[in-house]
Amino acid sequence: MIETASINITRTPASRISELDYNNIEFGKIFADHMFMIDFVDGQWQTPQILPYGNLSLSPATSALHYGQAIFEGMKAYKDANGEVLLFRPVDNARRLNLSAERMCMPTLPEELFMQGLSELIQLDKDWVPPTPGTALYIRPFMFATDAFVGVRPSANYKFMIFCCPVGAYYANPLRVKIETDYTRSVEGGAGFAKAAGNYGASMLPSKLAQQQGYHQLIWTDGKEHKFLEESGTMNLMFVIDGKLITPALSTSILAGITRDSVLQLARDWGMPVEERQIAADEIIVAHANGTLQEAFGCGTAAVIAPIITIGYEGKDYDLPALETREFSNKVAAELDKIKTGEAPDLHNWMVRI
Repeated sequence: MIETASINITRTPASRISELDYNNIEFGKIFADHMFMIDFVDGQWQTPQILPYGNLSLSPATSALHYGQAIFEGMKAYKDANGEVLLFRPVDNARRLNLSAERMCMPTLPEELFMQGLSELIQLDKDWVPPTPGTALYIRPFMFATDAFVGVRPSANYKFMIFCCPVGAYYANPLRVKIETDYTRSVEGGAGFAKAAGNYGASMLPSKLAQQQGYHQLIWTDGKEHKFLEESGTMNLMFVIDGKLITPALSTSILAGITRDSVLQLARDWGMPVEERQIAADEIIVAHANGTLQEAFGCGTAAVIAPIITIGYEGKDYDLPALETREFSNKVAAELDKIKTGEAPDLHNWMVRI
């Protein structure tokens, strides 16, 4: 159990959990009963509180709406065979939130406060963690600037919140992705490594254009040459080429994914060669041509392990090997699921029990 600090709690008068169909859970549409909230005022975090989930009242001049000081995280909670709730690497989310906060000139949140608020909220809404295989309680911590002021400057006041929603699979089917060589998600020295709201807003037009061409997502390339692969939509990228697991090296334009780190650790545990380095788009096409491109997949909190079945590049589609032949991604997806639900040993102490 995580010890919690004193948090003002107002319980919902009537739970909405009856709205939830555990056998038909859509991603991100039904929200749990409560939300955690704390304000940053006069240079200090104020008294935390948990309230019934509901709308916020904001000034039209709220700084985040105009100048983009908004960051977020994505996490999941799971149930084990005994019905106990487990969180996957939550401290890493707290640390990454603070990296994003520093980049966006926002206050950092003490890790202890993050964990205490999270623990109390999940404990209160633990019945919302679905028990069905392939499901989870998605957790959305986020922070935004709240100054009612029109002018480009860092806000003096902020609000940090957490809400939750039960979810099924983010991607129901294998992905068709397009290597993007016109639009840019981020550049070196930018904020691509932060989970900043603006990064996602800027990606929506090129993603929509790709979807109109029959693709599910984009593979972003570097902003300087549009030559090297970076990440894909809401995921980090992984390739298995000639028995090696290869992924783009982290930089200021690539998010340091927690699932990414977990996949790399498991691969090393199993003795698989791992390379974190630049990957040119042409290298992938050559590997496809000579038969050494064995697997491609995305990984992230929402998507977990999302197999890529087709890669589009310069007007041509390249189909990848059948899913049943993908030894590594199938194995790592199954192992992560087992670790998260307590069915496999947690050798790296990733899980936190609520």
